[in-house]
Amino acid sequence: MRDKMNSEVISVVIAGLGGQGILRASDILADVAFAAGWDVKKSEVHGMSQRGGSVNSDVRFGSRVYSPVISPGEADFLVLLAPEWQEHFQHYLKPDGELLSASEIDVAALPHRRSLNLALLGQLSRRLDFEETLWIGAIRRRFPPELVPVNEAAFRLGRETA
Repeated sequence: MRDKMNSEVISVVIAGLGGQGILRASDILADVAFAAGWDVKKSEVHGMSQRGGSVNSDVRFGSRVYSPVISPGEADFLVLLAPEWQEHFQHYLKPDGELLSASEIDVAALPHRRSLNLALLGQLSRRLDFEETLWIGAIRRRFPPELVPVNEAAFRLGRETA
């Protein structure tokens, strides 16, 4: 995937349930891509998120991105915080796209149960050609100081398990 980052648009769908940090994760990814100098577009679908319903966010980045929306069959990555939604979102992946699922993370090893989104970003970070310092900087900007250590630890756990 690192070679693709020099020539085309990378499309990432992050999906799960309301309250799982999907929007925060997509904001961090968008921040990282923007800090690296890429054109970035982002969209969100909240659905019934306040009641634990489906939420997804599309993040697209590259030298020039015209639309924030990812059509079925266009996602390079599908990041699922709720594995039970795989059937619902699987059709967004390209044939050679990659699924990153919460089922791959040992939740007991997380510093906090609500940091699963950062662990999955850590796994995604191993597949994208962005410096780790950009990721850490985005995490520090998106969380209050008292929550940074827990979220950095979750991010690093994801990087280690990737």
